[in-house]
Amino acid sequence: MSVLRRNNVVVTGRDDGPAVLLAHGFGCDQNLWRLVVPHLSERFRVVLFDYVGSGRSDLSAWTPQRYSSLAGYAQDVLDICAELDLRDVVLVGHSVSSMIAVLAATREPERFAKLVLLTPSPCYLDDDDYRGGFSRADIDELLDALESNYLGWSATMAPVIVGNPDRPELGDELEASFCRTDPAVARVFARTTFLSDNRTDLAGVTTPTVVLQCSADAIAPPEVGEFVHDQIDGSVLVTLNATGHCPQLSAPEETATAIIEFAAAR
Repeated sequence: MSVLRRNNVVVTGRDDGPAVLLAHGFGCDQNLWRLVVPHLSERFRVVLFDYVGSGRSDLSAWTPQRYSSLAGYAQDVLDICAELDLRDVVLVGHSVSSMIAVLAATREPERFAKLVLLTPSPCYLDDDDYRGGFSRADIDELLDALESNYLGWSATMAPVIVGNPDRPELGDELEASFCRTDPAVARVFARTTFLSDNRTDLAGVTTPTVVLQCSADAIAPPEVGEFVHDQIDGSVLVTLNATGHCPQLSAPEETATAIIEFAAAR
């Protein structure tokens, strides 16, 4: 099966520009990047895709064995890079894709010029002095609700994740994206996302990295962004004025500007 068809790969922007690869988060697809793409396309070759099981990917390629760990999603990223023969890639990972980007870049560092970790979290669970934002009871309750009533969970959690209660249309969009995802796939991806612990992987990153966090984020609080920044040697930490966990929706111009400034810097 063609990787490009499997992952619904779309390439836009400048053919002669550096490659920027946009990796979406849990319950999302490449459509959630649409507001930043016009800004990036003026300077870069922009590559969008859907993880297997998300968006318009080929669902027949999905297996719980491969996609029950973030390594399976990182392999999707590396497969796309290999298929398109991408080099010196600026890899932008949103939410859980930040850790997928970390895994991909530590596995094949020669592929990547820079990493942009957008609202990252290496571990959602509180652990001694580490504050991930959730207790184990919180995570168990979240996963139980998702497994028992996925549509109800989507309606409840989407506004919490996206934040910006004064703009309910953003929560509606994220809810619609959740609801387009096959519930069986979503259950596996949710467990993989919320139970993964990639804190020790951060020290292995050698690619120049920027951590983009929001000024208020219920899913990845500021302490998490600071932790990621502290663990990745030489990384840059930028706090956006944007709030919520999806600044590519709530503040696309600010998000695009931050990506461009880091990607274009010498």
